[in-house]
Amino acid sequence: MRQIDTDRNFAGKILDELRLAIVNGELVPGGLYSVHDLAARLGVSRTPVREALIQLSERGMVRFERNRGIRIMRTSLHDLEEVFAIRLLLEVPAAFRATGHGAPGWVRELGRHLEAMRRAAAKHDEARFMAADRRFHEAINEASGNLRLARYIDSLRDMVLLRGTSTVDRSRGLADILAEHEEIFAFIEAGKAGDAAEAMRAHLVHTAQLLLSQEAGEAGDPVPDVSFDWTRYPG
Repeated sequence: MRQIDTDRNFAGKILDELRLAIVNGELVPGGLYSVHDLAARLGVSRTPVREALIQLSERGMVRFERNRGIRIMRTSLHDLEEVFAIRLLLEVPAAFRATGHGAPGWVRELGRHLEAMRRAAAKHDEARFMAADRRFHEAINEASGNLRLARYIDSLRDMVLLRGTSTVDRSRGLADILAEHEEIFAFIEAGKAGDAAEAMRAHLVHTAQLLLSQEAGEAGDPVPDVSFDWTRYPG
């Protein structure tokens, strides 16, 4: 982890640095760390590190263990299944509501995120592609008018990354993922709320099916039922 310079974005930088260290495996899943050690590695005092860890605990990324330290959480297949079920329940109606109801100019912003995905896909830059993918979903969720929902869904995406899982070049390519986002954008741009919601649902279900089947296969576990039919949005 990098040492943190003190400025007005101090707390946010500590949170981001710790989150990134967990997602990229620098802080090992299942590993136990002390607040003192993490603060020393970041070159800051313990108080802001503890505050950041409390936020990460609320996201399910770490767990405080009394008199022992901070445990980096592991993500199970069941956890992944639950994450996608929740995302379906929240993001599908969010896409429906955002279509035609977002603040002026938000669709143009969404288009910029999609263009960033196109450029990254052309260069096969997975990191930039997934960052733009994340911003694409955030823009839709924020346009639904519920910022708390947008923040919560963003934390759920961290739960998937916590397992270190990706379907890119394993179950599908960047062009395949891009095509699903192109469809969502086309319906939003056309003001077709029901179609946009269904396209979002299809995208999330497909991602969940590929990811869970891929992870179960590699672990030698039974593939869970991932139809998610019970989450279907009635709109």
